[in-house]
Amino acid sequence: MKVLVVGSGGREHALAWKLAQSSRVQRVYLAPGNGGTQANDAFRNIALQSQDELIAFARKERIEITVIGPEAPLAAGIVDAFRAAGLRIFGPTRAAARLEWSKDYAKSFMVRHSIPTAAYRTFSDAASAHAYVSERGAPIVIKADGLAAGKGVVVAHTAEQAHAAVTFMLEEGKLAGAGARVVIEDFLQGEEASFIVMCDGRHTLALATSQDHKRLLDGDLGPNTGGMGAYSPAPVITPAVHARIMREIIDPTIAGMAAEGIEYTGFLYAGLMIGIDGQPRTLEFNCRLGDPETQPILMRMKSDLATLLEDAIEGRLERSEVLWDRRTAVGVVLAAHGYPEQPRQGDEITGLPPDVEDAVIFHAGTRSADGRLLTSGGRVLCVTALGDNLKAARRRAYDLVAQLRIDGAQFRTDIGNRALPASP
Repeated sequence: MKVLVVGSGGREHALAWKLAQSSRVQRVYLAPGNGGTQANDAFRNIALQSQDELIAFARKERIEITVIGPEAPLAAGIVDAFRAAGLRIFGPTRAAARLEWSKDYAKSFMVRHSIPTAAYRTFSDAASAHAYVSERGAPIVIKADGLAAGKGVVVAHTAEQAHAAVTFMLEEGKLAGAGARVVIEDFLQGEEASFIVMCDGRHTLALATSQDHKRLLDGDLGPNTGGMGAYSPAPVITPAVHARIMREIIDPTIAGMAAEGIEYTGFLYAGLMIGIDGQPRTLEFNCRLGDPETQPILMRMKSDLATLLEDAIEGRLERSEVLWDRRTAVGVVLAAHGYPEQPRQGDEITGLPPDVEDAVIFHAGTRSADGRLLTSGGRVLCVTALGDNLKAARRRAYDLVAQLRIDGAQFRTDIGNRALPASP
């Protein structure tokens, strides 16, 4: 079969890499892909962007499965358009993806369906938002209602930081329409984890657990980013916590969507805070695979991803199972100079080691020009490695990071540190 992956980041590179391993997949196309996928003969980048262009391409090339990586095409209704054209695609409809593209909708949905989350209020008036911050105090979390490319969440540890975030979003309009409304919610204590499932509208299949690192700097300091690294599995999600997440969060979400007349198909990502009492609470929903969680998760997946996607599209996930490598996977993101505020582009990337069985360099913000590999975005590479335990996987990943050369590159040196005491 021929498969189309929509997107250009590390998540999409990892999806293409995993799909190309299937004996059933003849060709993987990426729209638009990146410098790393362009250099791999197993893939083919296509310079198409619009829904109409992609639909025409899928028809012409007889694409059997299209899978969507990033959130923007989902919010624009690409799944609805492909289905209307009679094409098989894996992802949620625009209505279902509202769980991600509207933070206010997601919070009100959780309240309606008794899904554990932090207390919140939504504001479009700056004065009212400032008054609420003053009333609640800090720490507190300020979120843009709409999609803001990873810049729409501020975890404010002081009232001054919270007021500045409200001013930035509501008064100065720096996030445009995405920040026309803000959700202000209580700060939750605990340990974060990522919990991702595949959904076929009625059934779910849980993927391996993982933990992301959102802050730019070691020790969870600095600004929030799209993610500076991840590892899988996440020891904080014990079997008992896993069962609670399915029972209290995932199952009620899918059932709640169905009760509101929306069939949820696609990946569902629950960003969670696990309290010291083991209580999972929902920080956010994403309607796609996480990035960089996808890279270590797919490194550990032993099952055929193309078959799993087909089962989900055909509504038969209840028959599916997924097998995992017992090893731990760690992904370390290398970001461009100036990321996340003003990432510099055009720096040359050298020292790139070859991909091997236990280590793959997934590309994100890269492009090829005149035989050179250059940076073209904020997050540039995700160095992902397997090891018999977390320490071994970290050592392998950081050994590879040390071989890479990118002027001004930023990366964290503590990916996975939080789980080391719980790791063998």
